[in-house]
Amino acid sequence: MSAVILALVSGAVIGLALGALGGGGSVLAVPALIYLLGFTPVAATTASLVIVAVTSATALSAHARDGNVRWRTGLLFAAAGIGPAVLGGALAGRLPEAVLTAAFAVIAAAAAVRMLRPRPSPEGATGARPGRAAAAGAGLGAVTGVLGVGGGFLAVPALVNVLGMRMRAAVGTSLLVITVNSLAALAMRAGTADGLDWAVIAPFTGAAILGAWDGRRLSAKLSGHALQRAFALVLLAVAGFMLVDAMVR
Repeated sequence: MSAVILALVSGAVIGLALGALGGGGSVLAVPALIYLLGFTPVAATTASLVIVAVTSATALSAHARDGNVRWRTGLLFAAAGIGPAVLGGALAGRLPEAVLTAAFAVIAAAAAVRMLRPRPSPEGATGARPGRAAAAGAGLGAVTGVLGVGGGFLAVPALVNVLGMRMRAAVGTSLLVITVNSLAALAMRAGTADGLDWAVIAPFTGAAILGAWDGRRLSAKLSGHALQRAFALVLLAVAGFMLVDAMVR
């Protein structure tokens, strides 16, 4: 199968995840770029930031029209993560590839378990916890910079379990956080973009944008609990695969 066809299929799946779940784009894009398209881990993390930033910004506009974006909380969450994301991006190039892969897998698995065992709290509490939002955002920004992920796979659990948001609002708000964090991390990775295969990244991104629109429509038909469980199960599967791969290198 040609690289372009693989890119189109992978992009469609990743866009669907972003549009429906508000995250999971990078956690799926990175392994797809490495294992299906032959990117190195460093190139894959940079390329995933490009793909996810563009796709998330597109999906964000649709969720905003549906009233599912909590702008104040999302901007505070994202702003707190910009500095750590920039520092993390500078650190990423100095870490061994196996360490990046294993760290990615462990964090994804932890987020999945947290989503499967949520501790619900009323949504109204989000506005009264700016300190908690900033702290969670800073931690997410650091992970975004080091691992080259938009952060939605961690932002959604944080918005639901730490800040008490309902799942639909967390999905829309997560896309705002992902867009800001991805752009901040890319600012520190500009030098790693020179050798990227744009002939693969361009169709990957185009398919992801189209998939995100379908994902938004799908999310409107599913319950918040079903979305949350699907998100967690996808994370666990990807985390297990990447952890095994890191151990056998």
